[in-house]
Amino acid sequence: MQLRTLELFCHVADQRSFSKAAAAGGVTQSAVSQSIGHLEESLETTLIDRSKRPLKLTEAGQIYLNGVREIVRQYKELEDRVHQHGRRLIDTVTVGAVYSVGLSYMPEAKQAFEQNHRDVRIRTEFGSSQRVVEMVLSNEVDFGLVSFPRATKALGAIPWQSEPMRLVCSAEHPFANETEITASRLEGIEMIGFVKGLVLRQAIDQCLKSAGVTVLTSMEFDNCDSIVRAIQANRGVGIVPEAAVRRETATGSLRVVACPEIQMVRPLGIIFRKRGKLSRAATEFGSLLLGREMEHDLLSKTEAAKADREKSESRDRAVSVLI
Repeated sequence: MQLRTLELFCHVADQRSFSKAAAAGGVTQSAVSQSIGHLEESLETTLIDRSKRPLKLTEAGQIYLNGVREIVRQYKELEDRVHQHGRRLIDTVTVGAVYSVGLSYMPEAKQAFEQNHRDVRIRTEFGSSQRVVEMVLSNEVDFGLVSFPRATKALGAIPWQSEPMRLVCSAEHPFANETEITASRLEGIEMIGFVKGLVLRQAIDQCLKSAGVTVLTSMEFDNCDSIVRAIQANRGVGIVPEAAVRRETATGSLRVVACPEIQMVRPLGIIFRKRGKLSRAATEFGSLLLGREMEHDLLSKTEAAKADREKSESRDRAVSVLI
């Protein structure tokens, strides 16, 4: 059975008239009538009650429509995806990112994406978490990469990954020669950390409190890079995201010190404007970061539930039609 015939059947069902279905399908009324007749012959059943005006589907016709409509929609989506796949992307994608996330993850992702999409340029705008939120809301960037992502009325949030936090010290610190310490060894020591207003600082303080430890924060910064440099320059110690110190721990300028009682992760996520639509290039770059298709995550809860329900129903309908 040709897809065109199924499309014409859907037009007849929607328009409840052969002439109107012909206009919608861009064919003659005779062509529509003949197509539906051949369809009914092949199925050995009547799909349309021609004795009624406007036309009315028979019970068999309604069952058939339920399955066919979804098959036609899915086929058109498949065609569109194939056509889009063959087209080159030409665009600029701007991503807002907190310093540590942007510096740790964006270079590799940018290189991988631009190798496959040579006409797309990926730009990164750095800022604090609050600044990234402002950039997303004001449409300065396509989407943002932040820690502790939180959805609001205006912003959507997509969980990305959980990044381990590590206790690190300079190569000259007394802990540098130890592979593991107990939390009690941290009691009363001076640490270099994040400013109090950051959610990450609050999470670190809570983790230390849960371990029964009180420390003195001697220096405070609003970004990981400054903390790392301060630890190196001042023979210090601090708790930072693992990805932010990969290079330093690899070269030995910083040492990771295991502390079983201090276990925490930093949740990372993508934030986006709920009102607005991402470009195809931005969506594909977001999909690369996530490691999965991003489109479903951009839907509201109601839209996502509806999409999941329709997908489930379409599978059931397709099976019933085939049976």
